[in-house]
Amino acid sequence: MRRDVFQAIADPTRRAIIVLLATQVMTPNAIAEHFATTRQAVSKHLKILSECELVKQKPDGREIYYQLEVKKMKEVDKWLEQFRKIWEDRFNQLDDVLLKLKNNK
Repeated sequence: MRRDVFQAIADPTRRAIIVLLATQVMTPNAIAEHFATTRQAVSKHLKILSECELVKQKPDGREIYYQLEVKKMKEVDKWLEQFRKIWEDRFNQLDDVLLKLKNNK
């Protein structure tokens, strides 16, 4: 079964792994230290993230380092962009209502 980027980010642990990798390259063991789960569970999450091309592996001797694939994250950003305008318009409408209520007092 081919997974897509949205299935990958649907899981909170995978989102947390993405956040960790956004700032630094890490080994699976280093990533696993941040979670109250087994190293094998973290490896499964990394496998899914790799399949979806959100992270890539960089072997270095006996270690494998994972890093975030920023280009793939842009796919998520592009999808969310369609909603930003709607949200901004609604917040602006709410600001207008609140300003009118404040002025009527």
